[in-house]
Amino acid sequence: MNLRAKNATVALAGAALLALGLSACSGNAGAATEETTAAASGYAVDENTIVFGVVPDSADTETNYKPLMDYIAQETGKTVEYHESTDYAALIEAAIAGKIDAASFSGFTYVTATNNGAEITPISSIVTGEGQEPGYFSQAIVPTGSDISSLADFKGKKVCFVDPSSTSGYLFPSYNLLQENIDPETDVTPVFAGKHDVSVQKVGEGVECEAGFAEDSEVEASDKVEVVAETMVPGAPIVYSNTLPEDVQQQLIDILAEVTIDDIIAAGIDSADSEGFRSVFFETKPVDDEYYDTVRDICEETNATQCQG
Repeated sequence: MNLRAKNATVALAGAALLALGLSACSGNAGAATEETTAAASGYAVDENTIVFGVVPDSADTETNYKPLMDYIAQETGKTVEYHESTDYAALIEAAIAGKIDAASFSGFTYVTATNNGAEITPISSIVTGEGQEPGYFSQAIVPTGSDISSLADFKGKKVCFVDPSSTSGYLFPSYNLLQENIDPETDVTPVFAGKHDVSVQKVGEGVECEAGFAEDSEVEASDKVEVVAETMVPGAPIVYSNTLPEDVQQQLIDILAEVTIDDIIAAGIDSADSEGFRSVFFETKPVDDEYYDTVRDICEETNATQCQG
């Protein structure tokens, strides 16, 4: 059974630009030259810029990452440019195309990106509390008071997933449904919410989705849903591009491999000293490529199309 990818098709319209005239062609040539120069230098843009890619999993994504990006900027002396992809597939494409210098991936998107040629290396994973290890929970949820009490009850229901390339919002849920002899494509009506908080919202409303999946941090924020099952997922990696100069790669490792919120605040990043940032960041812990072998194993078990190179 293959899990169908829902990735958006990227349209290439370069040929159409020829009709725009000589000035447009000149502009395109200039842009191409800039891209060639950036590629030759190993940077997505230039040596003064670190492009940091993320997927907006919730409405607060940019706010949540700003203290960390400000810290990277201060420690490297470079401008850190926030690159928000529209979805997981777009972040994967950006990594493959060399459009990011560093990024926050999910385990699934990291494996998918590297399977498809992205030259990236994991540095660390964020943990949100003292004494924690990297990792978080993919939770199966239902509206509060629902008659659905287990994964087995999801069969025949309208089920919210997050995104076809989401680790905790699709890959692990699909695997868990298969363990209950439920095909996540044909035995439920799948609804892709796009973001974890939207999946929680739709399940809580109980109209478009009668059940669903999301990561634990978003589930905890709602009193409209309850958890009926959960699975531990490998922590999401912060990665760097292998095309960066080696000294910059090492600098990012030194900055991001093991840093605490106290370190960031002590460095003068005042925005880190907030309730919002403390709720999503305590420290980072190093991870490596082998740490994501669990994701690869589940890719093999589900034969997920998205995992393939």
